[in-house]
Amino acid sequence: MSPKALRVLLVEDNAGDARLFAEAVAEARSFKCELLHRVSVEQALICVATENPEMIVLDLGLPDIRGLDAVRKVRIAAPEAPLVVLTGLDDEASAVAALHAGAQDYLIKGQLDSALLVRALRYAIERHRMQLALQKESSIDELTGLANRRGFLMLAEQHALLARRTGETFLVGFIDLNGLKQINDTLGHQGGDAAIVEAAQVLKACCRQSDIFGRLGGDEFAFLLPVTSDETRESIRERFRQELLLRNAEQGRGFRLSFSMGIVAAGGTQESTVEELLAQADALMYEEKQANDTAIRRM
Repeated sequence: MSPKALRVLLVEDNAGDARLFAEAVAEARSFKCELLHRVSVEQALICVATENPEMIVLDLGLPDIRGLDAVRKVRIAAPEAPLVVLTGLDDEASAVAALHAGAQDYLIKGQLDSALLVRALRYAIERHRMQLALQKESSIDELTGLANRRGFLMLAEQHALLARRTGETFLVGFIDLNGLKQINDTLGHQGGDAAIVEAAQVLKACCRQSDIFGRLGGDEFAFLLPVTSDETRESIRERFRQELLLRNAEQGRGFRLSFSMGIVAAGGTQESTVEELLAQADALMYEEKQANDTAIRRM
């Protein structure tokens, strides 16, 4: 049974260089691939969304976006695909910088031959596989099993990039677990850990499988929800309120769960990063927490 052809996206605007690359790949009989050719980063991002390439080879001198900016955009759009960059003889320093920006290897135009090309592509596949395994281990919160801050931001930024292309609206929420210090003081850190774990369970219960959510650290959580026709900030708050009521009504509880929450809408033509949206949601959450504290003191 012959091996399945690997879908390789070549992003190269020079027709001669693209032809040489295709010829070098064709000569490598032991490396079967289906070549997808695009001439700009914009076309490449569309191809990533529609064709799901398994590897990307990216020229650093494209007409619309050049150098490391191109690498970063493609890397965010296709984090699962190994990335190899192409550069000229006089710009090897840019290729090395691209490795630090997320590429797995680089090839110098004018030095391409079939054996070198196959070695680079195979090396990139193996190196990326190892990197993904390490990232998976380092992007999960050990206590709750949710994505940690790094894992959440990585997934959320990928969704935000796609949303900007499609015009989709989404909501970003910042949650603070109220009273964790008091729980720790009363029940010890074991009780505090139990509260954090249960807060994570509330988050899972209130989010869909397609949503993105995680623990940012300490008593802070976050979510990103694509907006549907019946999804509003108020409906999301009500979903959390009902779940917390059910949890707190259980018998024999040593603590009461309570959240403060800020939610902001984004998408369309908005260019804010997820970090910036989280900061806005955090500010709204803090206002809510302050208002709740003031109301409690007046009671």
